[in-house]
Formats: sequence, C-alpha cells, structure tokens
Amino acid sequence: MPTTLTPQQAWEQLKAGNRRFVDGTVDHPHQDAGWRASLENSQSPHAVIFGCSDSRLAAEIIFDVGLGDVFVIRTAGQVIDDAVLGSLQFAIEEIDVPLIIILGHDNCGAVTAAVEAVQTAVMPKSFMRSLVERIMPSVMAARSKGVTDVNGTVEEHTDQTVHRVVDTSYAVAQAVKEGRTAVMGVTYSLSDGSVKIGDILGPVNP
Repeated sequence: MPTTLTPQQAWEQLKAGNRRFVDGTVDHPHQDAGWRASLENSQSPHAVIFGCSDSRLAAEIIFDVGLGDVFVIRTAGQVIDDAVLGSLQFAIEEIDVPLIIILGHDNCGAVTAAVEAVQTAVMPKSFMRSLVERIMPSVMAARSKGVTDVNGTVEEHTDQTVHRVVDTSYAVAQAVKEGRTAVMGVTYSLSDGSVKIGDILGPVNP
C-alpha cells in the first residue's frame, strides 16, 4: 500500500532520524525479523534518496531508518542517467513516494574530478569522463556565482540536480505540480553527520 505521509511529514521523519544520528541516540528502527517478514509482498517507503555512491554516505544510517522506509538510488556524484530516471518514475508512479531527497556530500570525489577538469582543461579517461561531463554544468553554474571550491560546488551540484530531475522527468514534475511530491537538495557533512538544506521544489518547509 502507498504511504499516507505528506511530503512534509516524510521530511520530518528523516530530519528527526538525522538528529538522532548526529546526537548518537539512534533507534535502528524496522530492522527486526518480524518487520522484515511483513515486507515480503509489498513496500511503501516514505522517501526516495538519490545520493552519491561514496562508501561514507549510507542513506539508511544517516537518517536512522530501516527496511522498507526509503527507496535508495546511488551513482557516483549523484549523476542522472536513464536508469536513475526510470527508478524515480517507478517510485513516483508505482509506489507514490511523497518525497525525493537529492543527497550530496562534502569532499565528493566525482565533483572534485569535475572541478579539476575545469581547472586543468584535462578530462579523465574512459567511463570517468562520462561522470565528469554530467557534473560539468554544475561546475560552470557554481563558477558563474563565484564559487570555485569543491564543497561549494557540491552544494550547487545538489541544487542543480533538484531542478534537473524535475525538468527531465515528467512523472516527477507532475507529482510536484500536484503537491503529491517534493524534491529537496540536501548536503551531508562527513565530519559531524549533519545535513544542510538546499533548493526545494514542492510542499516542504525545512
């Protein structure tokens, strides 16, 4: 069954979970055998978290949630491709997820590679080039605002991805337009575990 949470309620749950994580008072909810068995035939996650593949950034841990709570999509540098868009469409159209979090983090290797490519005019080889090419528009957008450091560029890239998801996916755009879903940019701090809110499209007050 679809979740009955509003976008605001979904965010409040994630925000509370991150607060517990930062404070060291995590609950580790929905990780027992009984809960696992209850999810065998259906799922109703209350958020999509589209984030970076970095090993230091585990969405379920930093928001203190468990099995069935979040629908997680990960690529290096949270780069959008057809598989990501298809996954987002499934989450919106099939399971009515009310919130999409675009999750970046400081000291991101993929964003660092893109920033260095702009600075040196040397592109990485093979498939890393594809990643950098997809992040490059965010690097240029950051530079147009006078931002040249990696962490500032990460924040810009996260915000740019919020808008790109809505611009690219008809399913997400319709859900946001109708108030069924919100899309939020969030940047995670590797040092203290906190999150910083960026751009928001849809009915959420951070």
